[in-house]
This record gives sequence, C-alpha cells and structure tokens, in this order.
Amino acid sequence: MAMTAANASSCAVAANDDRVVNLRLDAGVAGDGVPALQSAVEIRVPMNIVRPAIALVCLPGGGMNRRFFDLVDGDDTSFSFARAMTARGFIVVMIDHLGIGASDHPADAEMLTPDLLVSANAKVVAQVLDSLRDGSLVAGEPALPELQSIGVGHSMGAMLTVLQQAQYQQHAALGVLGFSTRGLPEYLSPELRELARDRVAVRAQLVELARAMFARPPASTPRSATQGGDFFASGKADPRGVKALRPAVDKILPIPAFLSMLPGNIADASAQIRVPVFLGLGELDIVGPTHEVPAAFGNSHDVTLHIMPQAGHSHFIFAARSGLFQRFAQWARLLANDS
Repeated sequence: MAMTAANASSCAVAANDDRVVNLRLDAGVAGDGVPALQSAVEIRVPMNIVRPAIALVCLPGGGMNRRFFDLVDGDDTSFSFARAMTARGFIVVMIDHLGIGASDHPADAEMLTPDLLVSANAKVVAQVLDSLRDGSLVAGEPALPELQSIGVGHSMGAMLTVLQQAQYQQHAALGVLGFSTRGLPEYLSPELRELARDRVAVRAQLVELARAMFARPPASTPRSATQGGDFFASGKADPRGVKALRPAVDKILPIPAFLSMLPGNIADASAQIRVPVFLGLGELDIVGPTHEVPAAFGNSHDVTLHIMPQAGHSHFIFAARSGLFQRFAQWARLLANDS
C-alpha cells in the first residue's frame, strides 16, 4: 500500500531522531447514510531499527486517546512508552479508536460497538503493516518484509486487542496491560452481575445496558485525569506523570467500556489466543488478584506476568514504569529472535 498525500498528513523528524508519521486511514466503516470514517494513526520510526523489525501496535483504554502511550511533561519523556520503545529500536504505532482523539467521531456514537471498533482497527493495522513491509510509509526507508507486529493494549484497549487477535490473528504476540476478564463486578448491580452469567443474552442487550449504565448520551463527556482517586491509585503516582496524562484524557465510549466491566467479558476470545502474551499489571491495579489473570490465556503456550510494585492502573505515571519498559522490551526482542 503506497502512502499518498491523501492519507499521510505529516512526516517529521522528532528531537530524539524518530521519524514521526501522522496518518488518517480508511477504517472501513460506511454505508446506510454513514460517510466513510477515518482513523488517526501516529507512527514513530526509530533512526536505528533493530532487526528483525517489530512494530508495537498500541490501543488506548477507556477515557484515553493515543497520547496515553506518549506521555510527555515538558522535556521529561520518561513517562512515554512509545519513546522508551523506539529508543530500543522498536517501531511504535498508536491508534485513536473511532470516536476518540483525532479519529472521526460519528454522529451516532451507539454504532461504536466492540465488534465495529475491532473491525475498523484491524483494517487500519493491515494498511500500516503493509506500508512498513513494502517500504512505502517513509520516503527513503527500506522495506521491512520480515516485520512482525505485537498488539499492545491498555485496559479497554487491551480487551479490543484480544478480540482483534482472536478474529484476525494479525499479531505475533500480545502485550495486555491493565486488563483481566474478571471485569469490575463490584461496580455493577446484582441484576447485571447475574445477567452477565449468560454471555449470549448480555451481548444481545449490550447497547441498551450500556446506555442505562452510563445514564448519559453515548457521546459521553471528558473526564478529569485524576478522576477516580484511589480507584486508580493516583495518590501514589508521580505528579509530573499526572500532569503529562492530561492531554491523553478523552471521551469514554460507553458500549465497549461497559463490556470491559462485565465479569467474564471476553473470556471466550481470551481462550482462543495461542500466541505469546505479556501481562503487565500494577500491584494496585483494578484487575483483581494479579496471579489469577494468566488463567484466562490458558491456550497460549507462553504467558509472561509482570507485576509493577506500588503501581496503579495508569501504569506509565508510576515509578515502576522503568522496570515495565525494560522487561517488556526484553520479552519482545527475545520473541523476535526466537521466531
């Protein structure tokens, strides 16, 4: 897929010598009076790509946009997952879900179901990976026919990454951050917890249940970066990190967010994953007992669990982020070298 002026909005060299490419790509969503929608993508290509090349495809969680993976406070880039990874030779691809950030926001936000977002993200990812493999993404950049991708998602974005892998098998491995199939049952009514036992029934009513749960128009409203208090263990976060998080705060997409809260939310899809899985969880995360989380990926032949000490849900703003960055990069590089 050759990149053209129509779908590449900018290409620049960042201060750390990453080539930064911003794109708007066809998300494959149109028809029935809905205009063709585009997703916003930012790609950071390091000056020195370590071979065999790996692209980390990053999807943000609920209430966040793609900036979550590139948190910066002035000259302090230590909170940025993206820059920590490009410094180690990985290509980083950050995607705004439809309805979030710089991607198109459809008038009918109720169309943004998990199934639609998975389909849209899969189409966008395929275009990006094709352009990296054939060398058409950045002028003068060599083709990377051996390129593999690792799907990296945080929270709701991890849920969508797992669903995407179960359906499309695009990635060689998955990085699942801050997510478990346990959901958040303590924030649901007894009636909803009971209904969640019947996954077919709850999926059939997902839109109506999400609408009732959030009790707001589906477009929702932006929330504070510090909303949640102890819920996100924000009191233990680096204040500079909390500040860096603010530009990443965005709308909540009620329907996928609601699914992520249900007990057993995507247990069936998680059980279909057969590629290696890296589980990154905070000690103070909202995923339930951390050592129970790997069981959801029982058909993967390689599950790595990394627990960040004294870290809450927004992993990158806690002191333990450096350990996470180092461990994840070691895991990803070993994966590539073993392939």
